[in-house]
Amino acid sequence: MASVICRLFGIIILIAVIAALLPITLPHYMGYEIYNVISGSMEPDIPVGSIIYVQDTSADTLEKNDVIAFMSGGSIVTHRVVENHILEGYLTTKGDANAQEDLGEVPYDNVIGKVVKHVPYLGQLMWILSSNVGKILLMTLAVCGALLNILASRIKGQWKEDQQAMRQQRK
Repeated sequence: MASVICRLFGIIILIAVIAALLPITLPHYMGYEIYNVISGSMEPDIPVGSIIYVQDTSADTLEKNDVIAFMSGGSIVTHRVVENHILEGYLTTKGDANAQEDLGEVPYDNVIGKVVKHVPYLGQLMWILSSNVGKILLMTLAVCGALLNILASRIKGQWKEDQQAMRQQRK
């Protein structure tokens, strides 16, 4: 019974570690960039602490109301396209929570891509897990899960040895 409990908890811990990492690692392999939303300029549609998935998109194909990520003054900004000036090669953007359009134009070269999905609160998890403390926590949990599975194997092996010893004594 103890081996079953150890193995069950070990598997649950390992699955939890994998589940925590999937939303922030798997999308990279599918061609998405992942960012954490740290300002409220797109609220309520994209709340602070959300994670956004950005797909590389040609800037000249962007349309009004597309939400995009772009570089601005060394930061990554997520705002909505108000107008695409194809001939001039720039976009006019605006944050949903802002009263006016952004002052600066967004040159096509600054566009990272189109936001295709956002998940509220997952950005906070990403921030925690990508910190040194978060990495140590994940490694510790993974090691605990693996050790519980090893312990379960040892307990089961010892139980089998005890059973064989009892059979030998009966003979």
